[in-house]
Amino acid sequence: MIDFTLEKKHQEIIEKYRDFADREIRPNRLKYDELAEFPWPIVKKAYKEGLMNGPVPEKFGGNGYSILEGALASEELGAGCIGIGIGIDANTLALTPLLLAGNDMQHKKFFGFLKETEGVAAYCLTEPNAGSDVQGIKSTAIKKGDKYILNGHKRFITNGEVASFYTVFAQTDPEKGSRSLTAFIVSADSPGIEIKPHLEKMGQKASVQNEIIFTDVEVPAENLLGREGTGFLFAMKTFDRTRTGVASLSVGAAREALEISMDWTKNRIQFGKPIAANQAIGFMLADMATQIETARLITWKAAHAYDSGLKNASKLSAMSKLYASDTAMKVATDAVQAMGGDGYSRDFIVEKIMRDVKLCQIYEGTNQVQRIVISKNILK
Repeated sequence: MIDFTLEKKHQEIIEKYRDFADREIRPNRLKYDELAEFPWPIVKKAYKEGLMNGPVPEKFGGNGYSILEGALASEELGAGCIGIGIGIDANTLALTPLLLAGNDMQHKKFFGFLKETEGVAAYCLTEPNAGSDVQGIKSTAIKKGDKYILNGHKRFITNGEVASFYTVFAQTDPEKGSRSLTAFIVSADSPGIEIKPHLEKMGQKASVQNEIIFTDVEVPAENLLGREGTGFLFAMKTFDRTRTGVASLSVGAAREALEISMDWTKNRIQFGKPIAANQAIGFMLADMATQIETARLITWKAAHAYDSGLKNASKLSAMSKLYASDTAMKVATDAVQAMGGDGYSRDFIVEKIMRDVKLCQIYEGTNQVQRIVISKNILK
């Protein structure tokens, strides 16, 4: 029999992250939306309360979360503020290749460093001419003796200007092209790294994204993750794990938009009654609630599939990211509409949520690319 009842440990994760969101994220979300800067004080508190690096094994300073447990945590962060939540959650993306492909020495060194310094890492995959097309990456890392010489230009790098180290994907043999794509850990203080000012964005402003230029950067050979030529495989495996995180952030933000708009419409009196009592608004709220519940269920199913090692995990991961982020965009837009002028103002958060969730339809593979992934899975 299928049972959707969460275990006690799952409820404890939800309560832990929800409490943190209530205390630290919600009171500060408008401030960081205005400042458009990385929320270091909140990230440091997240470290102190054991909320960072959830999927990292406990012996390396994480919580050893499963993908489902990480999804539960991410929903609460997304409900508080996706921009600030990404400051906590983006480490998962950067650390996943290290988790999947790293050896014991690399695990101890880099996970231990982050735990000791309470720092963050960045995932360097996207380039100016290679976004969703990972095989179009042109950065190179040519081996010379016991080092690789890294040259390339990365773009839209989350945590770029605040990261202690980067997970960088580059070709080790330009003649082989994408077949030689390889992942490396690169220290952020290496000579030859230029970080451009963070990008000005429509939403998720507490999350910083930068262009990073690597010019003859020396990377020790011991920082290679896995083997040469395995980069594409690990990039795809990383997304299979992390897309449920984006889906969960989206579900959380949509839930917040619904709760705010539902409370507002129950208290907004027009023509002698709450506007929520009008069928036009009541049905809108009903659709929003149904879509959120459905998005959460497919996200949990995708996370469970990955944790269980099922063959359809990649397809479900793409489905969850696609459906949940599209749902969040629709729910946030409907929340603004239901609340009229107040919804469009900065006073009631839903306009911010609408701006924030738009990016969830774009990063970690646009939703058009998710449809390509899904169609290939169902047609092969």
